[in-house]
Amino acid sequence: MVDYYDEDAVMSVLDLEALLPVIEDAFIAQHEGRVERPPRPHYPIGVGREPTPMEPTGTGLCMPAYIYGSPYAVTKLATVFEGNAAKNLPTVSAQILVHDADDGQARALLAATAITNARTGCIGGLGAQKLASDPVSLAVFGAGTQARWQTRAIDAATDLESVSIYAPSDSRERCAQELDGQLDPPVSAVSSPQAALEGATVVVTATTATEPVFDGRDLNPGTLVIAIGAYTATMRELDDHTIERAHTVYADVPEEAIETGDLRDHTTLEPVPFGECCLEGARAAADDGDITVLKSVGTAVLDAATAAFVLERR
Repeated sequence: MVDYYDEDAVMSVLDLEALLPVIEDAFIAQHEGRVERPPRPHYPIGVGREPTPMEPTGTGLCMPAYIYGSPYAVTKLATVFEGNAAKNLPTVSAQILVHDADDGQARALLAATAITNARTGCIGGLGAQKLASDPVSLAVFGAGTQARWQTRAIDAATDLESVSIYAPSDSRERCAQELDGQLDPPVSAVSSPQAALEGATVVVTATTATEPVFDGRDLNPGTLVIAIGAYTATMRELDDHTIERAHTVYADVPEEAIETGDLRDHTTLEPVPFGECCLEGARAAADDGDITVLKSVGTAVLDAATAAFVLERR
């Protein structure tokens, strides 16, 4: 019998503070090669549909993974539909099928939108914990679901002092109001990228942008930039100034991150695996003008770890 856990069941056991060390262990396992993580295909969905038959309506992804020693192997099936916000639907929809690692039998099907959001949020939380100093003054670019999860995870992982939210629409006001009601530090909406960056020690980009969302010359010395939105060659959140100012660029999956719009023009760049930072500690900045970048594209290893976390708590 395959047990089904809907989003409410999953959310009832998702605790970010408890999940953070689980995600850290998963990064270390990936860095040490104690995982199976086949390539993840992604493909366009919706070509041939009206009213724009030549354009896809969204993207599909298939993400399998196994962490050595785990009782479960997982496969995540996900879709990303950027136009869903206008329909009051989630941009990301996902399910995880869990198989028993001893006999290969299907054991559970989990609604995985919250799992995806939580494990991605924990990337930012761990990044701020490992690569920034407390207290944290946070600037968030984007006002969607992931902007909220990143902020909550960074709050769980650090001494968060203040949060500024910037998006080009009024969604920034709604996002800031919601987070301000949930968190102890003040959360405010700001009207420009420059205003968001003023005083920020950590910057998160959580958008679907195809052009840079701020000018890297405006970053304060020593800032940590966590870029989690762009996962294809045509998506881009960071400009060349940001990358050129970076003393170190970390990535959750370096070989995939280097193909994204944020990094693909920097052909000599070799991102450092974030798992190395979790295992050995961060590399010190060379001088006060340097910044640090953590580039994330997502890894199914984190989905596997989070799915096991959820099942163990049910």
